[in-house]
Amino acid sequence: MTRPKNFMNIAHRGASSYAPENTFAAYDKALAMGVDHVELDVHYTSDGQIVVIHDDRVDRTTNGSGPVSDHTLAQLRSLDAGSWFGPEYTGERIRSLGEVLEHYKGRLYIHLEVKARAEGLASRAADTVRGYGMADSVTVTSFWKPALEEIRAYAPELPTGWLVPPGQRPWDPSYVQQALDLGLTQLCPRADVVTPELVADLHGKGLVVRVWGIADEALMRRAFDAGADGMTINFPDKLVAYLKAKDA
Repeated sequence: MTRPKNFMNIAHRGASSYAPENTFAAYDKALAMGVDHVELDVHYTSDGQIVVIHDDRVDRTTNGSGPVSDHTLAQLRSLDAGSWFGPEYTGERIRSLGEVLEHYKGRLYIHLEVKARAEGLASRAADTVRGYGMADSVTVTSFWKPALEEIRAYAPELPTGWLVPPGQRPWDPSYVQQALDLGLTQLCPRADVVTPELVADLHGKGLVVRVWGIADEALMRRAFDAGADGMTINFPDKLVAYLKAKDA
């Protein structure tokens, strides 16, 4: 199979196998690999700002502790978000969404996951995207359907994708009709449920298929060969090499 037109190699939290996730270092690493799509996650701070971090706590990826939402933006910026990954990344920082958009405007396409289940976060994120003139460079995704309902009503110009199914739940065919009813652009199935038949069904209904949960190269190859339009992946360089081999 040759590469689908506009196939999306999306560096998951940046090139997160090689640099601390959701940092400039991880996004820069993706760019150096020739990848211009990245996925990132957003949460609210205690002072109502939007920051880019995956977990709802800072413990795993910084030298701090406690919920993200208990910290101000200034407090979060003071944390070291790199040394947990390796000493060469000491001093990497948590960034606001605005900082990321400003720094990478014109260089990266952003797949923005509304991670926190916070009312209004999706709309505020949309305001930030609009403020930086990046509505043509951002897709909003979430596992949480209310966030997608919010963004569809508030910012219908932004493409949207639903990440399903969460956890170890099986595929539910009702996801498809729910996505169509909501007017979503993408349906984003977990990699281990993807089949050529599922992809063909979703394509037949006009949905873009973007896969998540690529744990290894075998799943990467399986998702691509099933006909998916793109995937989030921690090791985008492996996908770059695989796509080049397919194009040869």
